[in-house]
Amino acid sequence: MKTAWSQYKGAKMQALMDLSDDYKAFLSASKTEREAVRNSISLAKKAGFKDLKKAESVKPGDKLYYDNRGKSLVLFVVGKEKLEKGMNILGAHIDSPRLDLKQNPLYEDGGLALFDTHYYGGIKKYQWVAQPMALHGVVCRKDGSKVEIVIGEKDSDPVVGISDLLIHLAADQMAKTGAKVIEGEDLNVCVGSIPVSGKKEEKDPVKANILKLLKKEYDIEEDDFVSAELEIVPAGKARDYGLDRSMVIGYGHDDRICAYTSLRAILEMSKPSRTSCCILSDKEEVGSQGNTGMQSRSFENTIAELMAKKGEYSELSLRRCLTNSYMLSSDVSAAFDPNYPSASSPNNNNAYFGRGIVFNKYTGARGKGGSNDANPEYIAKIRKVMDDNKVAFQTSELGKVDQGGGGTIAYILANLDVEVIDAGIALHNMHACYEIASKVDIYEAYRAYVAFLKDIK
Repeated sequence: MKTAWSQYKGAKMQALMDLSDDYKAFLSASKTEREAVRNSISLAKKAGFKDLKKAESVKPGDKLYYDNRGKSLVLFVVGKEKLEKGMNILGAHIDSPRLDLKQNPLYEDGGLALFDTHYYGGIKKYQWVAQPMALHGVVCRKDGSKVEIVIGEKDSDPVVGISDLLIHLAADQMAKTGAKVIEGEDLNVCVGSIPVSGKKEEKDPVKANILKLLKKEYDIEEDDFVSAELEIVPAGKARDYGLDRSMVIGYGHDDRICAYTSLRAILEMSKPSRTSCCILSDKEEVGSQGNTGMQSRSFENTIAELMAKKGEYSELSLRRCLTNSYMLSSDVSAAFDPNYPSASSPNNNNAYFGRGIVFNKYTGARGKGGSNDANPEYIAKIRKVMDDNKVAFQTSELGKVDQGGGGTIAYILANLDVEVIDAGIALHNMHACYEIASKVDIYEAYRAYVAFLKDIK
């Protein structure tokens, strides 16, 4: 079985490993969409990108970013051609499956303080118990101030987690289906067990002690949870996986792995003919709704701002820009897993580790429902660019027909009349606490995104 690894030796291998190390650092520091936006802007500024909101005018060669509420991001490298001629767009998402704290989360039961949660995105709930978890997010006070919280990532930090039922008492639990072994309302996170000290008798002394700690460390009150956005995520850093260090294991590969490689690609663009664009969107895991998701008008509004500051805006020019644009919807795919071969699409229609970036003509489920289904004329253009740049790529379906399915942001941009195909990196353990990807696939995806931005026309 020929793989992309065969072309990597010496300096090329070192470049591959260096990018993987950079990605691991980004992934470890970007466990929420807010953190991903903040870290992406930091990298963009170092590469010379400026805030589009502060730009009075725009000219070819300008490198710009647009921060949407700290939760999604669009970056541009302005081309020589008019924007109505179209853009080359990379679009990934930076949200990942997780547990969100409810608005009134803290309670006490059985001498323990717990957080009540609501899971976000599609997960196997049983995978999220008996794991060390961290707390990330923001608390917004009524006075307009904001508190950033990260607990559980430093070696000196405590972690939190969700208990599982011991095997000795689990006869009834083990008789349930996998979907019911752990119920959504049972994903309650244990955060403490020491009662508050003092003369005053408390109804819930352990809860009171947690509130006392939060007040001391962060100056927040229980009422502040109402205007908070706090996420429970797996604790710990991304790490090398495999005795040969050929893979990366970490939380949030879906889809920060494509977001980071897309970001790295656009940071390298300089004075392109067609404007380069990179979208890092929010809310994909729950349908892309909301004003930071791709279903909103935010992306169109951002292009309108860019065109206006370049002196090219009209409604017709905006529509032409979208119609003439090409896009890779950069999202992950499912890698063949020899432990579960029956779920894979047969006859060489599945993705494999080590064979490069994955192109999915369509995703969806059961009769291609909800898919974009890219046009073959566009796929032919993509093939030529990949071959001309000697990029390793493969094609795939998302598992066996009628086995399941999934979706991306591809159809949303296609509905705006953009030519789109899904293109990303294959994973094991997708949507689990710790996902796995091949380092050579990460590097080939990065090379594919650079080639696309540079050469597609």
